[in-house]
Amino acid sequence: MIFNFSSSKTLVALAVASSVMLAGCSATANTSSTQQSALPATSVAAVVNTPADIGSQKITLEQAMADPDWMGNQPESAYWASDSATIIYAQKEQGNTLRDLFSQSVTSQTAEQVALNKLHTVGSNKAVYSKNKTMAAYTFKGNVFVTNLKTGELKQITATSASESKPQFLNNGDLVYRQGNVFFKVDLKTGLTSELANLKLADEPKGIEEPSTYIAKEQHKLIKFVALQQKNKKDKQARNEQINEQNNSIANTAYYLGDGNKVAEAQLSPNGDALLVVVQKQTDWRGDDDIMPNYITNDATIEPKKARRRVADAKEETSKLVYINLTNKEQTSLSFNTLPGFDEDVLAAVKKENYARKGKTYKSKKAPRGINLIMDWGFEQSPIVWNDDGSQVAVMLEAWDNKDRWLANVDFKNNKLVSQHRLHDDAWIAYAFNDFGWLHNSNTLYYLSEESGYSQLYKKPINGKATALTQGQFEVSNLTLTSDDSAIYYKANVEHPGLYEIYRVNPQTGNSEQVTDLNGMTDYTLSPDETKLLLKHSTITMPNELYVADAQANTKATRLTHTVSDEFLAKKLTAPKIVAVPSSHTDQPIYAKVYYPADYVEGEVGKNRKAVIFNHGAGYLQNSHMGFSVYFREFMFHSLLADEGYIVMDMDYRASKGYGRDWRTAIYRQMGTPETQDLADGVKWMAQNANVDTKAVGTYGGSYGGFMTFMALFTAPELFQSGAALRPVTDWAHYNTGYTANILNHPDVDPIAYERSSPIYYAEGLNKRLLINAPMVDDNVFFQDSVRLVQRLIELEKQNFETAIFPVEPHGFVQPSSWLDEYRRIHKLFKETL
Repeated sequence: MIFNFSSSKTLVALAVASSVMLAGCSATANTSSTQQSALPATSVAAVVNTPADIGSQKITLEQAMADPDWMGNQPESAYWASDSATIIYAQKEQGNTLRDLFSQSVTSQTAEQVALNKLHTVGSNKAVYSKNKTMAAYTFKGNVFVTNLKTGELKQITATSASESKPQFLNNGDLVYRQGNVFFKVDLKTGLTSELANLKLADEPKGIEEPSTYIAKEQHKLIKFVALQQKNKKDKQARNEQINEQNNSIANTAYYLGDGNKVAEAQLSPNGDALLVVVQKQTDWRGDDDIMPNYITNDATIEPKKARRRVADAKEETSKLVYINLTNKEQTSLSFNTLPGFDEDVLAAVKKENYARKGKTYKSKKAPRGINLIMDWGFEQSPIVWNDDGSQVAVMLEAWDNKDRWLANVDFKNNKLVSQHRLHDDAWIAYAFNDFGWLHNSNTLYYLSEESGYSQLYKKPINGKATALTQGQFEVSNLTLTSDDSAIYYKANVEHPGLYEIYRVNPQTGNSEQVTDLNGMTDYTLSPDETKLLLKHSTITMPNELYVADAQANTKATRLTHTVSDEFLAKKLTAPKIVAVPSSHTDQPIYAKVYYPADYVEGEVGKNRKAVIFNHGAGYLQNSHMGFSVYFREFMFHSLLADEGYIVMDMDYRASKGYGRDWRTAIYRQMGTPETQDLADGVKWMAQNANVDTKAVGTYGGSYGGFMTFMALFTAPELFQSGAALRPVTDWAHYNTGYTANILNHPDVDPIAYERSSPIYYAEGLNKRLLINAPMVDDNVFFQDSVRLVQRLIELEKQNFETAIFPVEPHGFVQPSSWLDEYRRIHKLFKETL
C-alpha cells in the first residue's frame, strides 16, 4: 500500500516518538482477511500549533449564552444539484427557527434564495440517478419528481396526500417508489403506474373455513340455507382466483408478514424482481412506554408525555429475514443458523462472574442469539445492498448482545445466508464504521472493519479472501465509490488524531492518496458527475463554511460561503492548543485542548494558577480536534475563563472517538473508572506544565460529562474542589438500550457492571461542592435521574450540594435564558471554590 501525501504544513511544534502516540490495537475477529504490513504511525506533536486567538473585544457570559444568531448562521444540509455545477443549502433566518433554501453556482461567491414556489425544483440530498445517468429522481413534501438531465425537463410523478418515499431507478429505466409498505413502479415512457408489492402486516387469510365442530357440521347438513351460503362463498372465491390468474390487468401483489410486526427495512432488486425484507415485532429500542410529566404547558395542566423505555426494561429481540421472489410470488424466511457463532454463549465469562457473586455456578450452553439489522448512528445507507445486476444481495446484521457483526449474502439457490465476514468484539461492536457495498458489475464487497484495532477499508470477493485497502493507526469513514470503480473516497485522521482530511484509494491496487489539505475538520460530498467535491470545513476558531474542489489528489479548494458575523470575529476568543497528556494507564497519550490565559508565560512557576477541566458529552465523541466544536458556547465560556486567569482543559478521555478500538472500549463494564484516571493525569499535567495549583481545580460537563463529574467527585474526592453536573446520568439502568447495553451488557445479565458504573452507588464519597443542573423535560436523560440522586444525597445527609431545575428544557437546552442561568451558576461555583 502506498500513500502519496504532499502536505507542506508543519503540524508539530515538538515531535514525539510514534510509539508514544498510538500503540497497536487488536480486536478479536473471525475473518479471512489478508493483512498487509502496517504503516508506521505518524509522528505527532506534544503541542500542536493551532490558529491564533481572534478578536479584541472581551466576551461576556451574556453574549456567549445568547441566541447564536449573533455569530452568523452557517450553511446547513448542503448538497449538489443534479447539474454538478450548483450547490443547494439551507440557512437559518435571524430571529426565528425557520430555514431558507439557497442556490449557488460553484463559480460564484453569491447565492440566490430559492422561492417557496420553486422549492420542489432544486432536487434533494437523497436524489437517485438512473443507470445511464440521464435521469434523476427525488421526493419533495411526499411527492415524487423526475428530472431529465439532458433536457432539464422536470416532471411530477405523484401528487397525493399520502407520503411517497425512496425513489429507485430499475435497470430497465422504470422508476419505483414506496407508499408506506407498498412498492409502485412507473413506466416513464407510458406513464403507467403498477403495484409491484404490497407488504401486509397481517397473517395470511385462511380462506373460507369448513365447519369443524360436530354441531357446525350438523348445521350445514341439516339447514339448506347455511349450506347454500357456504357454496356461494366458495364459488365467489374460486371465480376471483380465476380472474386473478387469467387477467393480467389486475395487481396481485400482497405478501403477508404477520400480525403485530413492522417492516424494519425492505430493499428491491435493481431488476424489480425480488425483495429482501427485515421484519420485527411492532416495538423499537425506544419503546416509548414510559411517561414524563411536562409542567409548563399551553393550558397550565400537567401533560404526561411519552418517553423511551429504560435498558432495564428491554427484552431480547430478534428479526426475521424474508426473501420474496416477485416473479413466482414465493416468499422464504432465511434462517440465521448459517452465521458462524449464531448460538455461541459469548457472555459466559460475564455470567459466571455475576453468578459467583450470588454463590451460584453458571454452566455455559449454546442457544440461538437475537440477531437484527446493524444499528449505525449516522449511517445513511441501507443495511441491505444489492449489486448492480441484482444477482447478489448483502445484509449487515448484529447480535442483540452487541458482540458480533456479520456481513452476509444470500444463496438464492439454497435459500440461505452465507457469511462473508464476521467481526467479533469481546466488548462491543462500534455503532459507527459499518459502511459497505458492492464494487460495480461484480460480486466483490467492500466494507469497513475495526479488526486491526482501527476502522479500515477492505474488499472481498464472495468466494475469495479479504484484502486490506487501507491500513494504519487512523480511522477511515464516510465511503463513496466512483461509478467506474477507480476510487473509493473516504475521510480519515491520518496525520493527527484530531485532523481530518479527504483521501481516495484505488480498490484495484490499494494505492491511497490525499485529496484535501485544509487543516481542520473536513467532510465531503462527491458531485453527481464525480468531478468535484463539495466540502464542509471548519477550524478550531471558525465555524463550518462550504468549499468546492476538483475531485483529484492534492486539490486546491475554493471557499464558497462567508457566513460568520463581524460581531463574532471581533470577540476576543482564545484558540486552545492541542496537547498530548502522558497517560499513567496506556501507551497512548490523552489528547486535550488547553486554553491558556493571555498573561500566561511559558515556564512560569509558583503553582498559583486555578484550572477547570471540561468533560465532553456522548462518551463516544471527539472534541480535541482541529475543527469547530459542537460545544461552541463552551468554547466562548472557556475563553472567558482564560481571560480571567484560569487554565482550561478539555480532554478526549478514554472512550472518546477518533483513537481506535482499544481507546473506545476501555470503559467496557467500568464506565467512569478509566475516564477519572485520565482526568487525574490531566490535573497532574497542568501542575507540571501550566503552573496549576492542584488544590484549585474544578470540573464540569453535561450528559456523559455530567456523569463523569459525579464519578470524579464521588470516587476521587480529592481530585477536584468542585464540580457541576449538567443533565447528568446517575444510574445507567435507567438509560436507553441502544447506547448502554453495548457498554454494560444488560442489567439482568451483568448487574455488576451497572453497579460499578453508576454514580448513585458512590454518592457517599461526596465531600466537595456539587452543582446539579437538571432539565425537567429531558427525554434522553430523565429528570428522575437527578431526583433519585438528590434523595440519596439527602438520606446520606450531605450538605455541600445544590440543584437547579430548568422546567422548559429538553436534553439540549434551547432558551438563551436557561443557558445563561446555567452558566452563571457554574461560573459562580468556580469563583467561590477555586
